[in-house]
Amino acid sequence: MAGVKDNGPVGTSTNQPVVDGGTLARSASPQPGSLGVHNDQQDFEAAFNLLQAEMANVAFIATIDGAARARYDQLARDFRDNIYARVRAGKLTWREAAEQAREMRDDVMKLIRRRSTPVGRSVAEWLKPKSPTLNELVARKTIELFGRDANFARLTAEQQNRIYASIVESAGKSNPRITARMRTVSRAGRGLLVLSLGISVYTVATADDKAEAAIHEGAVTGAGIAGGAAGGALAGLACGPGAPVCVTIGAFVGGAAAAMGVDFFWGN
Repeated sequence: MAGVKDNGPVGTSTNQPVVDGGTLARSASPQPGSLGVHNDQQDFEAAFNLLQAEMANVAFIATIDGAARARYDQLARDFRDNIYARVRAGKLTWREAAEQAREMRDDVMKLIRRRSTPVGRSVAEWLKPKSPTLNELVARKTIELFGRDANFARLTAEQQNRIYASIVESAGKSNPRITARMRTVSRAGRGLLVLSLGISVYTVATADDKAEAAIHEGAVTGAGIAGGAAGGALAGLACGPGAPVCVTIGAFVGGAAAAMGVDFFWGN
């Protein structure tokens, strides 16, 4: 026996939702609201976090390399003064003092470069690929003190000692323009570091979940700094020594990639 059904249009149901007027859709229209607000806010926060991470990256590089330059200047002066004292005590001749001063300067330079960031090291290698030999220094100082026509072998012992003493004195000095520039860079780096920390403190203070915000800020900033160091080191291996542009780009790309990666996984 056939089933019994109510009279009415085919394909309709008695429990359908109320259909908004003026539409052919057989379902309720969504509530009105702004489109893309959530995604726009996420994009802004991601861009802001990236900017903050790069600020910390730049601040770290500038501060470390500025401090390394200051340490280099101090060590060079200390070693020079020690050599002077040994000459006055009769423990070294001026020629021996000049040779030790040259070796000391080279050792200090290598030590400080190892303690610099990849960016600072690449700039130093670009400015000074290698240390001059003692003969090169003697030739340079001979011309500087006695003119281009001077011959070191024909100079008096007193004049030769004057050249050796000048080499010792130069070993305790650094390029004043570079030192002044690095001092400015270091101050700027400390300023950026303070600004970056201030932004992090404000972000944590205004967050609903302060503990989570603090961990997130530390993770993104730390990733930016670590990624910058790794990216600069990899770029240094790829581009070779004395390539500051390549290494700097690598440091920025590495810092950005690491910060974005941490921020992405944190949000997911």
